[in-house]
Amino acid sequence: MKNVDKFYIDGEWVDPSTSETLDVINPATEKPIATIALGGAEDVDRAVAAAKRAFESFSLTTREERIALLSRIIEEYGARMDDIAAALSQEMGAPVSLASGSQAPAGAWHLGATLDALKETSFEEKVGTTSIVYEPIGVCAFITPWNWPLNQIAAKVAPAIAAGCTMVLKPSEIAPLNAIIFAEVMDAAGVPAGVFNLVNGDGPTVGVALSVHPDVDMVSFTGSTRAGIEVAKNAAPTVKRVTQELGGKSANIILDDVDLKDVISRDVTRMYVNSGQSCNAGSRMLIPQARMQEAIAIAKEATEVVAVGSPESEETAVGPVVSEVQFNKIQALLKKAIDEGATLVTGGPGRPDGIEAGYYVRPTVFADVTNDMTIAQEEIFGPVITLIGYEDEDDAVRIANDTVYGLAGMVSSSDPKRASSVARRMRTGMVHLNGASLTADAPFGGYRQSGNGREFAGHGIREFLEAKSIYGDNEA
Repeated sequence: MKNVDKFYIDGEWVDPSTSETLDVINPATEKPIATIALGGAEDVDRAVAAAKRAFESFSLTTREERIALLSRIIEEYGARMDDIAAALSQEMGAPVSLASGSQAPAGAWHLGATLDALKETSFEEKVGTTSIVYEPIGVCAFITPWNWPLNQIAAKVAPAIAAGCTMVLKPSEIAPLNAIIFAEVMDAAGVPAGVFNLVNGDGPTVGVALSVHPDVDMVSFTGSTRAGIEVAKNAAPTVKRVTQELGGKSANIILDDVDLKDVISRDVTRMYVNSGQSCNAGSRMLIPQARMQEAIAIAKEATEVVAVGSPESEETAVGPVVSEVQFNKIQALLKKAIDEGATLVTGGPGRPDGIEAGYYVRPTVFADVTNDMTIAQEEIFGPVITLIGYEDEDDAVRIANDTVYGLAGMVSSSDPKRASSVARRMRTGMVHLNGASLTADAPFGGYRQSGNGREFAGHGIREFLEAKSIYGDNEA
């Protein structure tokens, strides 16, 4: 693969300032598939300087010019979709069906939704004799994760372009290859030099250098709550805007009037998508206490038919988790759940039967879980479901809200009005009713320690704008 040893700065592929490198590991084989360059503060300085220069002219482009640019990016992205899917499958272990069916298309999804939103976005309005002008915030730093890489890259880059901002991207060093291809897409689309820059590196070096940089006007971060707190601390002395999409521990409230088999089977399958490595995954499944035994049997049956195996197989539903670090964390949490008294229904510690290598985790269900257990409070980021009983609707809402997080929630009921009523009591940024999916034109983000700010389409564009009031502007 080209350009793994370079960074994309000021419209060119350039050599790094350091000699540091990192192997990219295929989590299915535990073997390296590429070696990338790791940047330092000097590389960040070069990239930020390029973005700052480019902002002078790019911030003055018209909406029509940015519509044309996004359209070219979408065309070039489509031409590289297969390459992106292949890279994602290898570097993060996504099954080929997921990589080509969801992971790679997610980037195009956000680019398209943002393009549609831009066509309807007004950057100026009049209130009496005052003109309110919405201007691009400036140079933006993007720090993105490994779990849905192109989803998060495009959900930041597209609205920033739409708003007229310039940017420096630091993708996850665990899964960086897709971002390198994305930079090649931006180059092929004719993005003006300096508008988009890519510097690979780790969080303590490149991430910190971006967060503290005095010429960065905004940091948009997606990752763990722990890391997000550090980003906010580093950004505070320069009073730059910080938006964050952080951890989650989403509750899935299954009310007592549903067809339990249909709902649990559906939601178990969804929970295991991407090996459970989704911040909005419904890992806490709340069940009416009176129907718990029935629910346990259904969840066990649905889990034990899930196909775990090589990402290269079209039959595979669940591949490995992304890294040894992630594998070891999940194994420790599984053991702790058992030690704290949760009942292991199926799955549990160790690799699935017949798999000797790779960071594969058994799809796991725990019952007899109380909401104070570690397994119910800490984000697992793996294919692990906890079944928690509740007495009545009020109890279900109380348990759902008993967490430091507030990203997403799920409610299922045969009565749509009842489901909607419960959703409005949940302290989360998003709620899915009766299996409804995400849409790219609605705001994505959470409450409390799940972050601040919103992403996707028009709501995403707003995050990259500053409001300026021009009083007595009678000529406008």
